[in-house]
Amino acid sequence: MAALSGVRWLTRALVAAPNSGTWRNLCTSAVAHAASRSQAEDMRVEGAFPVTMLPGDGVGPELMHAVKEVFKAASVPVEFQEHHLSEVQNMASEEKLEQVLSSMKENKVAIIGKIHTPMEYKGELASYDMRLRRKLDLFANVVHVKSLPGYKTRHNNLDLVIIREQTEGEYSSLEHESARGVIECLKIVTRTKSQRIAKFAFDYATKKGRGKVTAVHKANIMKLGDGLFLQCCEEVAELYPKIKFETMIIDNCCMQLVQNPYQFDVLVMPNLYGNIIDNLAAGLVGGAGVVPGESYSAEYAVFETGARHPFAQAVGRNIANPTAMLLSASNMLRHLNLEYHSNMIADAVKKVIKVGKLLSAMPSFLLHPSALLWAVW
Repeated sequence: MAALSGVRWLTRALVAAPNSGTWRNLCTSAVAHAASRSQAEDMRVEGAFPVTMLPGDGVGPELMHAVKEVFKAASVPVEFQEHHLSEVQNMASEEKLEQVLSSMKENKVAIIGKIHTPMEYKGELASYDMRLRRKLDLFANVVHVKSLPGYKTRHNNLDLVIIREQTEGEYSSLEHESARGVIECLKIVTRTKSQRIAKFAFDYATKKGRGKVTAVHKANIMKLGDGLFLQCCEEVAELYPKIKFETMIIDNCCMQLVQNPYQFDVLVMPNLYGNIIDNLAAGLVGGAGVVPGESYSAEYAVFETGARHPFAQAVGRNIANPTAMLLSASNMLRHLNLEYHSNMIADAVKKVIKVGKLLSAMPSFLLHPSALLWAVW
C-alpha cells in the first residue's frame, strides 16, 4: 500500500492551495499526527449529517483518520460519532456492541473498517462483525469493481458489480461436533432471503441502467440449498423481462472472471461465493486497497472497503492506502445527497491515480495521498 503521509497536506489544499513547489517537501506522517489526537474525538459540525464511525482493526484507524482529515478540510457537513469494537484489542463486549448498534440505528448511516475475526474458538461461533450485520439485517453487500485509469492491470475498462447475500449461507454460525472427530457445519438457504437478494440485484440493475444479471451458484452439487437459491433467482428474473438473465457455476465463474471479465455486468450470489468473488475481482483492478463497498438493509446503509482485510502487518508503517476508504466515503456522501462533496473527493482520488505522479512501487496499492494535493488545484 502507499503511504498516508500526504493526507494532512491534502486537507490544507482543500482550503487554500499552497505553492506547488512546497507541498512535496512538507508531507509528514498522518500516523504520527493521528497519535497526537484522541481517537474518540468526534467531528462536530452544526447542522451536519450524523454518521456512525467504526474504525475497526489493523490499518482501519489510520484510514479513518485520512477520511476525517479530508472531510474537515473540505467542510463536509458530516458529524462522525466514533465507536470502537474489536475482538483483538480487548474492545469487544455486549455493552459495546449495543452502543454501536444504538448509534447505527439512530443515524441510519455508518462507515466502518474491518473488524478482525480471530480463528480461535472461545465459546462463541458468531463473530462481532457477523452479529452486527445480522442485528441490522444488512442483507445486501454491494461491491462495484471498476478500473481506475492509471493503474496498470491485466484487464482495463472493467465495470462490474458483485451483490452478495450476507446474512445466511455458510456464515450461519451453526456448527457442532456430532461425533468425536466429526464436525457438521450447516449452510442455511431460505426462500425469503434468496428472493430478497435476487430482487435487490434486479432492482439495482434497473436503477443503474445495467442490462444483465448473472446468478452464481453450485446447484449441480448442492442440489437443494443452491438449487433453491437458483430457483428464486429464476423466478424473480421473470419479473424483469428487459434485463438479460444468466446462471453460472461458481468454479467456472472464477475462471471466466480471470479470462474474460468483460462478459459480466451484475453478479448475484450467496454469502461465501460473494466473499471469494469480491476478493478475486478486486485483484483484477488493483487490489484490496482500491475497491469500495457498501452494505444495505431496508433501513440502514454501511460503507466500507470492498475487500475486507485488516492489513495488521502494516499498522504504524505509514504504508496504508486510503483509496478504497475514501471512495467508500464518497459513496456515502452521495447516499446522503451531498453530491458536490462526493464528486470533489472521488474526482481528486481518480485524477491523482490517472496522472501517476506519486505512486508506490507496490502494484496492488498505488495511490500516494500526497498527490491528492495536486488534484484539487
